[in-house]
Amino acid sequence: MKPLAILNTCLLFLCSILTIHAQNKEVVITVDTLSPQVYMLTGQGGNIGIYVGTDHVFMIDDQFDRLSEKIKASIAQLSDKPIAFLFNTHMHGDHTGGNASFNGPQTTIIAHDNVRGRVMEREKKNLEEAKINETFYENMLPEITFSDDISFYDGDETILGFHVHEAHTDGDALVYFMTNNVLHMGDTYFAGRFPYIDLNSGGSVNGLIDTQKKALMVINDETVIIPGHGRPSNKKELSAYTVMLEEIRDKVVQAIKEGASLEEVKANSAITAPYDATHGGGFISSEAIRETFYKSLRSQ
Repeated sequence: MKPLAILNTCLLFLCSILTIHAQNKEVVITVDTLSPQVYMLTGQGGNIGIYVGTDHVFMIDDQFDRLSEKIKASIAQLSDKPIAFLFNTHMHGDHTGGNASFNGPQTTIIAHDNVRGRVMEREKKNLEEAKINETFYENMLPEITFSDDISFYDGDETILGFHVHEAHTDGDALVYFMTNNVLHMGDTYFAGRFPYIDLNSGGSVNGLIDTQKKALMVINDETVIIPGHGRPSNKKELSAYTVMLEEIRDKVVQAIKEGASLEEVKANSAITAPYDATHGGGFISSEAIRETFYKSLRSQ
């Protein structure tokens, strides 16, 4: 084997080892108290929202299946009431991976119509490849779906779930606890970092910006926001985030009008320079966000 081939093989092996180590490292579930009844759980994956109601718990997203027992233990510290509803904000595995573990006689999974379809497609493939069994497959799927809006009532609390179009994906929904004044935005908002817009799953730049503007119309200065990723946020921070996305969009649109290619936009660090230090250190790099914006806006 040639030296370069040996080096590449070693690097691949090292990356595999590091990946396995990262997946198996100790994950600690932390809890933030956001209001008298609403909490945010952080572990590995999307932020979880927990509402402790009169007779039951309302849960938003569930991270990965391997973390389910830890998450259940953390919820049990908050309440011994049953989890009556599990709401999926969208289809990605770091928000729906624990569906099968939480699904049961006392718990109903709810999501937008498109979420069920996309989770079904993903898990059907896993079933065909014998990675899961039929029972696990069935339990992964949302049992109640909606097209636009859905409401829940618990004592003095009204919980509003509403679909937003072509944002992070084509099945995103926001959840607003009116009395507690807490909004869970799922992955339509990455606090303190550039967003991930899943173009292959129906996401778009303009849809994401429109979603954030819609959220700003719903909330007030006292609202606590649970982002899909990042620390708890507020209206002021979301407003600034929306301005950032609009500025990047305008620069990319102008570059497209001037005939810039994808590679030229990816290499043009000036487009995101004002925000690279504050938002470029997350899952999506500055170059990656410029590429996503170009592909989304070029196709519109």
